[in-house]
Amino acid sequence: MLTLKLAFRNILRQRRRSLLTALSMTGGYMLFVFSMSLLEGSWSNVVDIFTLDQTGHVQIHKDDYAKRPKIHKTIRDRAAVERVLESHDEVTGWAPRVYSAALAYGGDKTSPAQVFGIDPALEPSVTRILQKVTEGEYLDAAPNADGYFKAMIGRGLARTLHLGIGDEIVLISSGADGSIANDIFIVTGIVGNATSFDRLGVYLPITVAQEFLSTGADVHEYALLAKDKHDNENLAVDLQGLLPELKVSPWQEIEATFYRTMQSDKQGNHFTMGLIVFIVFIGVLNTVLMSVLERTREFGVLKSIGSRPFQLIRLIFLETIMLAGISVAVGFVLILPVVIWFTEVGLQLDMAVDMGGVVFDTMKGEMSTYVFFMPMGFMLLTAALISIPPGLRAARILPRVALGSH
Repeated sequence: MLTLKLAFRNILRQRRRSLLTALSMTGGYMLFVFSMSLLEGSWSNVVDIFTLDQTGHVQIHKDDYAKRPKIHKTIRDRAAVERVLESHDEVTGWAPRVYSAALAYGGDKTSPAQVFGIDPALEPSVTRILQKVTEGEYLDAAPNADGYFKAMIGRGLARTLHLGIGDEIVLISSGADGSIANDIFIVTGIVGNATSFDRLGVYLPITVAQEFLSTGADVHEYALLAKDKHDNENLAVDLQGLLPELKVSPWQEIEATFYRTMQSDKQGNHFTMGLIVFIVFIGVLNTVLMSVLERTREFGVLKSIGSRPFQLIRLIFLETIMLAGISVAVGFVLILPVVIWFTEVGLQLDMAVDMGGVVFDTMKGEMSTYVFFMPMGFMLLTAALISIPPGLRAARILPRVALGSH
């Protein structure tokens, strides 16, 4: 307690130097938190774009369909799967899907295409498919007056085949029973843009796609959203235990290359921010060392009256940690409104970014315990480390030399 009081008294006595040190630490903490908030918010936005465009947070397949898709690898006991999904508290939305490659004809042109069989009612609960319809209207399972079923096609396919709303598109594919699948559909909507993952896609109502591909009531995939997108891996593990005969995978596994790239970029940014803060603390180290040099006589007196070297090290340690703690507290109060504003409102971009047909025009941050407390822990740990060299310097002072210094 005596050492703590002495440390606090020394901080008050060296007001000017302590103020400069505290300002440096406060600025470093605020910069760290703000950068972390923007970094996490940006990547959270990218993950939302990625998962809400197609993959969802978790996917369910038969065997290794995700890596080696085959039309016959279907989920047959749909009722059991859907009972689990409907009763699970951490699942906020789910949608079944059917996939197949196809050859598309329009007019006198042909193009490879990817058939997506989706449930018109359930798919919007998992993806932003409604927002991606740039022309025409969202599909439904009812045929038109002439008996043709409706389809939405990707922007790239529409340009290649020169198709517009109301035109006919012919699809040829292979059925699950080995038959040749072919049919005519009416284009009712254009989806995404020329760079979307589904630019060559054809969206059909799932019942229509199942009949077209002869899969019966089976599906190839269930995509679902988690209540907490940051906890989707635990949700996948939980669902795997409930559905042992199927393969349940988080999006991090489905899109492993993208996830590894994201993690590498985040680690690089964390290292850069840590380096910036470390440079700030080099200046703080210099300030603390100067403080020790200026108080040589004081430390000499303390040693001459019986203070042990460890007590001097602890004194310098407490002074530095107290300054860091005060700086972090002040920085937290000052940066909190800024982070809240960036999280809730964000910064309007001069030029909107089109990601797969979904437009994002606002840069937002993220407010979480990680954003505030990871920099806080890093700052306090760094402060503890930089207090060691000045503490050792004070501990090695000889009373005879110190009392004779000016």
